[in-house]
Amino acid sequence: MMAALRTLCSLSLLMLSASAFNSVRPSTPTKTLTELSAEPQISRRELFSKVAAAGLAVGGSVFLPFVGSASAAASNLPTAEELERIKVGHEQIVYLLNNFEKETTVCRENGGECKRNAEPVRKYMGLRSTTDPLFQIEKVFAKVKNMDLDPDKLEGFFDATEDWNSAMNMSNSMAFISQFGEYNPGGGVDEVLKYLEESRKQVTIAEKALRTIMDCLDISPS
Repeated sequence: MMAALRTLCSLSLLMLSASAFNSVRPSTPTKTLTELSAEPQISRRELFSKVAAAGLAVGGSVFLPFVGSASAAASNLPTAEELERIKVGHEQIVYLLNNFEKETTVCRENGGECKRNAEPVRKYMGLRSTTDPLFQIEKVFAKVKNMDLDPDKLEGFFDATEDWNSAMNMSNSMAFISQFGEYNPGGGVDEVLKYLEESRKQVTIAEKALRTIMDCLDISPS
């Protein structure tokens, strides 16, 4: 959200400069970007629409963040392989949720003791290896600003990426605590299971966020 506002602030300054050379001023005063952003409970979509209207009123052209531009360099667009990583990563997270107990249980050989292990959560969330599909996937999300994205899906995309980042960080923390829950003072198996369950809840949120992102990018799940 802050990055979008910074882009819009820059846009507002450019439009004000252009209007100084325009001899015809609009009869109806327009609101500044600061006034628009200060309106209570204004959505991103409403903010973009009002700034667009202000730009047209002074005879300027408008560029909205996350809406494609003809001048965007091809190298700044997400590649097909990068978009495929989102799809594959989502498939793996769905698998983890459908097989959570199995994937987070490790047994010793020859019928030995079985213990719950939260490390697979970190793996499926792209937090263990550079070869994981979702490793630093937020960098791919950042490239979406150069795509020709449907304006009606902008707010959903913003919210979903924020939900993903939050769920990724929380699942990582909960999985890490679970790993050492048995050895911490006052800990035990119950603590391991408690934080493992919390990590599962965060993975569920992450899956929903990825599903929304895929919808915004017209990526069909398998």
